[in-house]
Amino acid sequence: MTLQRKLSMGVVALAVLGSVAGFTHEQPRWQLTDTQTTVRFRGLAPVSDRVAWVAGTEGTILRTTDGGRAWQSVGPADAAALQFRDIEAFDARSAVALTIGNGPDSRLYATADGGRSWSETFRNDDPNAFYDCVTFLDRRHGLALSDPVDGKFRILATSDGGRTWAVRSPAGMPAALDGEFAFAASGTCLVSAAGQAWFATGGGASSRVFSSADGGRTWSVTATPIPSGPSAGIYSLAFRDRTHGLAVGGDYAAPTAAPSGAAYLRGHTWTVARTVPGEYRSGATWIGHGPAALAVGPTGSDLTLDSGKTWKRFDTGSFDAVLCAADGACWASGEQGRVATLRWH
Repeated sequence: MTLQRKLSMGVVALAVLGSVAGFTHEQPRWQLTDTQTTVRFRGLAPVSDRVAWVAGTEGTILRTTDGGRAWQSVGPADAAALQFRDIEAFDARSAVALTIGNGPDSRLYATADGGRSWSETFRNDDPNAFYDCVTFLDRRHGLALSDPVDGKFRILATSDGGRTWAVRSPAGMPAALDGEFAFAASGTCLVSAAGQAWFATGGGASSRVFSSADGGRTWSVTATPIPSGPSAGIYSLAFRDRTHGLAVGGDYAAPTAAPSGAAYLRGHTWTVARTVPGEYRSGATWIGHGPAALAVGPTGSDLTLDSGKTWKRFDTGSFDAVLCAADGACWASGEQGRVATLRWH
């Protein structure tokens, strides 16, 4: 690691610590990059302050290796008619990307050469399945989530880094509620941390969080206080570890009103934040291993410094997804080709 990169990472860490001490000490802001496209990027996979991947409409996947100064178009040649909604990247060369839709429009692709070539590793053959999100518990073990089929959410699993996939038995999955489904809004309806996986729902009588500690074989489910409805519920989850979780959402059809649209995990109970963003949010992420986290949506971005108990707006631009890399670098992506990195000043 170069001295410049070490210093850059140190500045990020000090800025976050300074902000926790007082929000007025260091202010966050988004610095837009020039992607030279207007497609919508709901899939986001930051690897570091220099390397990131985004995936979106029109089969588009971009990759940067210089912090967003230049982007390369590296999407699969046969995916132009598809919509990517999630991408998981291991480094600058290896990534797995998910397209959405009923039946064969739900596909998974993998690359090991920076996007120069892709392998289609899964194509859904069930017209009732619709895959929303994908996550990796480690470099080899990953899960993908489909909306309910025959009354239960469906889990797809890989143990070889996404080269092959198999449908998990539904025996360990609790029954879905009437009308319940997951939101393919930011690639974070299914997430993992510390060897455990979680996914979030809406659409039914209540929004719920499902969790698995055995690689997606068996699941437990907990109701949350975030309102649910035909287009409302939890759109994004973020877990720092097994006991520190965030859930954000609202109603996509009413983006400027989400009075109880953010909650945090306390023990085994989800509690509505004391101060919520107040509007629909589609993405959330922790910043490192401390109490700071971000949430984004089409009407703005918010910061919490107390593990999700209170949120404060710091930007009014539109983003769909937000994630922070292991080195503390945070990225956001959304409509009109918008991709940004977080800066502190």
